[in-house]
Amino acid sequence: MKKKKKKVARFTRGEKLLYALAIICICSTFVLKIFVSASTSNLKIQIEKINSKIEKQKNTNESLTMQVNELTSYENMDSVLKDLGLAYNNENIIIIDKNESQ
Repeated sequence: MKKKKKKVARFTRGEKLLYALAIICICSTFVLKIFVSASTSNLKIQIEKINSKIEKQKNTNESLTMQVNELTSYENMDSVLKDLGLAYNNENIIIIDKNESQ
């Protein structure tokens, strides 16, 4: 009896190259996805930090605006004028409007 020889399936050089390239592409895709995700997370953290700084600055600006309004109020000016011995005269006040000057 003759024994049948089994053919061993071997990959050609071209197939080996294609499989190697496919594996490299898949691995690099995963690495790239991880890198992009990390970069995106870092950017989101930086955006949140900047937003919190903006909110703090808005609150500071609002507080300073309130202080300016308080200091320029008529009652405050009147008390300062009386302390200095000056009089408040509406005729000497000139109002400048930005829209009219243009």
